[in-house]
Amino acid sequence: MLLTLLLDLDDTLLDSNFESFIPAYFQALSKHMAERVSPEVMLPALISGTHFMNQSDDPTRTLREVFEADFYPRLGVPKEELVNTIEQFYDEIFPTLGNLTRPRPDAKPFVDWAFAQGFRIAIATDPLFPRKATYQRLSWAGFDPGQFEVVSTFEDFHFSKTHPAYFAEVLGRMGWPEGPILMVGDNFDRDIAPARKLGLATYHLNGNSALGPGIETEGRGTLADLRSWLESSDLSRFEPVFNTPDANLAILSATPASLAGLSQPLTESEWLYAPAPDDWAVTEIVCHLRDAEREIHHMQIKLFEGQAEPFIPRPDAGVWARQRKYRSENGLFALRGFAAARLETLALLRGIQANDWSRRARHAIFGPTNFLEVVGFMVEHDRLHIQQTWKALQVLQLG
Repeated sequence: MLLTLLLDLDDTLLDSNFESFIPAYFQALSKHMAERVSPEVMLPALISGTHFMNQSDDPTRTLREVFEADFYPRLGVPKEELVNTIEQFYDEIFPTLGNLTRPRPDAKPFVDWAFAQGFRIAIATDPLFPRKATYQRLSWAGFDPGQFEVVSTFEDFHFSKTHPAYFAEVLGRMGWPEGPILMVGDNFDRDIAPARKLGLATYHLNGNSALGPGIETEGRGTLADLRSWLESSDLSRFEPVFNTPDANLAILSATPASLAGLSQPLTESEWLYAPAPDDWAVTEIVCHLRDAEREIHHMQIKLFEGQAEPFIPRPDAGVWARQRKYRSENGLFALRGFAAARLETLALLRGIQANDWSRRARHAIFGPTNFLEVVGFMVEHDRLHIQQTWKALQVLQLG
């Protein structure tokens, strides 16, 4: 069975010792920038910008955008006056920090084995670093970033690992793979707890070779133990379960972010590429998501506000692509419209009281249901169209 592995980087594949590495990193950057910005200004700005990245739950802004909106005003120097100096730091100075880290001896053999099994692998590292720094850290661990389907960095990710939506964004960027998924990491608060909240199976690297007590789909142990644990496990046990409000909110939050990442490199003609005559182009998919959000999902949520057991209609939106001439629209503008509509949805859902998730209803297609299940249908709709988008882009890249 094909397993999708989400692997943390620091203190999982690479001994980073952040207690010494982060101060050295910040001090080196401050020293490099000292002719333009004093360290007394630079260090608080770095800390503040990192705080805002950790707090952000906005799927329309990358972490880089969040960081820079706070960082440069605190410096009092325009970005364009510093960007070359900062790039020089990551090209010339940051690589010298590698002597503060060391590759884990079990990491490369495990990853090589996992690839040999046909597993899909993403580097699920906290996207608080620029791409150059993350790729450098991967090289210190003995890996080529191009080996992996996804490597999360602050240029193109929208959530830090404090949010379950981060893990949903990683999976969205992989085309929402079906089948078992396992998150592997050393930090309980940033690797294990939020991945569990999404509904993923986890393996906690803590040096103790034992399954988590009473939790069948959670493993604990060393990286060396992980291979034997997987070889002796029924991988179907690691199928994710997205049946909680937290999981649903995380996936709904991540969808605009995932689509932004998947579509970011597309040219105008590629937005309109369809793999087959009956397939939708990415522009048509995004227009469909936008209109379904505005005209179906908002309506369905609001029906619960004034009725005890509402009837939930499900209009046939499959004909809209042709009727509404989606191919004549601008895909990027449609994506922005979808993201704005999704923010409205999230605002509605975050106001739902805990006991309201179990409120009953009757769905036009699925019959007796409840509010949580209706939102779950929206989640599955998202995942279906992310998969559709990803597959179209795979054909485009291969063609």
